[in-house]
Amino acid sequence: MDYLEKYNYWLNNDYFDEETKKELESIRNDEEEILDRFRDDLSFGTAGLRGKIGAGTNRMNKYTVSLATQGLANTIISKGKEAMERGVAIAYDVRHFSKEFSEIAARVLAANGIRTYLFDDIRPTPLLSYTIRSLNTISGIVITASHNPKDYNGYKVYWEEGSQILDDVADEILNNINKIGDFSNIKIIDLEEGIDKGLIQYIGKEIDDEYIEKVKALKVNDDIDKEIKIVYTPLNGTGNQLVRRILRERGFTQVYVVEEQENPDPDFTTVGYPNPEDVKAFDYARKYGREKEADILIATDPDCDRVACMVKAEGDEYVFLNGNQTGALLVDYILSNKAKNGDIPENGAIVKSIVTGDLSRAIAEDYNVTTIETLTGFKHICGKANEFDRTKEHTFIFGYEESIGYVYSTFVRDKDGVISSMLIAEMAAYYKKKGKSLLDRLEELYEKYGYYLDKLISLVLEGIEGQDRIKRIMDSFRNSPITNIEDMKLVKVIDYLKDETGNPKSNVLKYIFNDGSWYAVRPSGTEPKIKIYIYSKDKNMGLAKSKIEYIEKATMDRIESIE
Repeated sequence: MDYLEKYNYWLNNDYFDEETKKELESIRNDEEEILDRFRDDLSFGTAGLRGKIGAGTNRMNKYTVSLATQGLANTIISKGKEAMERGVAIAYDVRHFSKEFSEIAARVLAANGIRTYLFDDIRPTPLLSYTIRSLNTISGIVITASHNPKDYNGYKVYWEEGSQILDDVADEILNNINKIGDFSNIKIIDLEEGIDKGLIQYIGKEIDDEYIEKVKALKVNDDIDKEIKIVYTPLNGTGNQLVRRILRERGFTQVYVVEEQENPDPDFTTVGYPNPEDVKAFDYARKYGREKEADILIATDPDCDRVACMVKAEGDEYVFLNGNQTGALLVDYILSNKAKNGDIPENGAIVKSIVTGDLSRAIAEDYNVTTIETLTGFKHICGKANEFDRTKEHTFIFGYEESIGYVYSTFVRDKDGVISSMLIAEMAAYYKKKGKSLLDRLEELYEKYGYYLDKLISLVLEGIEGQDRIKRIMDSFRNSPITNIEDMKLVKVIDYLKDETGNPKSNVLKYIFNDGSWYAVRPSGTEPKIKIYIYSKDKNMGLAKSKIEYIEKATMDRIESIE
């Protein structure tokens, strides 16, 4: 069917409810909107589903959620009775329809005879990863759109190791989705029936308690200033209870929560774009920080898998630490303390993404720890932890990527804002006791290893025209690389579509210069964006900054020339 045929099918078929039809009727004369909603089906990939909420095949709604879940159910059924008995854990965040979508997923799985463990309220995404491992389920689902704007939602699928599915499982689920045909072939029962049959079971505090005890055991050092002043904001998301709890149980006595952003708000009224990677998300936290004279500000995104921080500088100013800086500080903090205690494993490894900076690599080398690079996304980073379980080649110590995602240890196989918030607070408290801030420690690292600077440029190009322009931009860089920028000579090009590194194929281009500076270009996998990652390296801060500017100008001149 073409997009108009699909639109009319939804509009006229009795399977779809009146509210859906009313929404579709309201766009009858808007052909561009109909095209956007029905030209494609919301694609199911290794990130599961993610899209705007609304009626249509290219939207997040109860029909697309039930279709994806039937595909997952058929995949689990193909694994046999034991897999069905092990079941699926389901968590959800604060967004519009998250609870409803989680219940629909549970109802579809139960209708297919698959046991389901459904959280009794909102929970951070990393807790879902932990729950899969704790309950030994075959799979897990979390309903979340992470840090996307308020009109988005998503559906992420995890497998038995507790990490997000990779291509092999995603392809199997997608193949089963494609076999379903008509929506009427989806099985679904009432929630109460699933509960009565023992196929749907609510879970809650008992899992929280288990998880918190495990997180507390990850403390790196207890010789810290626990009176450090911390302002925390969950940005109206899921982090409020567990982040506050872990900080409290670790003994921090002066934690102040941003009241306006404490409770769930699916519209993110106080922040707009709820992404702590954007310094604007700290506007309220900075105000509180100045009032309380806080040493650090911590913010987690709505599903609490990512975390960012700001550090008090001169006067009442706060300086934002980006993901590369925070990640390098955490690698240094963890490895230096492990070295003192003599418990760095002989085959230890730090795992980071291919678009993450190299300061952590230099630090790790000092401790004879290997750095391994993967494609972007924690499905790949924690996929290495799964691989090490099998091969014993390395011991996974810490994983991170520049987009403010971090995980320490392996009982959670995804980025974890609860663990990371505890570690950032502990690290800041450790240096405070020594009379330093995190900014002071970062400068010490720069002086020792060189100034590794970076800049991320994200260009939002929405709709069909935006998708087409992103393709033209990638084609231009792929077919005609920029060879020299000022005194920097291009020495290596990595095209990850050609599988040159042992990683799965991906539409990412990386250009490395003779001085160690580099840049990469890639389309976002979850948002209508193309991203340019720029990295410089120099023993001199001023020269490192200049190199960033040179690379930015060269790459942006190229992009602006492509209509």
